[in-house]
Amino acid sequence: MTTPDLVRDFYERIWNAGSQSAVGEILAENFMFRGSLGAEMTGRPPFWDYVTAVRSALDNYHCDILECVSEGPLAFAKMQFGGTHVGIFRGYRPSGLPLHWHGAALFRLEHGRIGELWVLGDLAGLDAMLRANARELPAP
Repeated sequence: MTTPDLVRDFYERIWNAGSQSAVGEILAENFMFRGSLGAEMTGRPPFWDYVTAVRSALDNYHCDILECVSEGPLAFAKMQFGGTHVGIFRGYRPSGLPLHWHGAALFRLEHGRIGELWVLGDLAGLDAMLRANARELPAP
């Protein structure tokens, strides 16, 4: 099975290239997102704000599709995420060091766009890397 163009474009154009115009082309108007980093939202504008925040904290942020299977309107991708830690991320000060973690993404495609996405990531591994590389911010 091959990776659907929408899934490939979602990562290449929105996440890797940071193209805001691609959001309207690829995502349904009422796009629903639930991410393992704690974000849960509906709609394109809040999702773009989330993308911008992650890309600001992780320079050269990149998503790699390691494997993808699809059937009907669903696609499931095994992923690797990463970038250089240059801004506050998950409560940790920037370390300037590379971060990477694995995850999985379940897409629901509808009417030629992505209607829903759930992402589950290895947060235990990510947090261990953050603890090893950066100082945690003091509690508010």
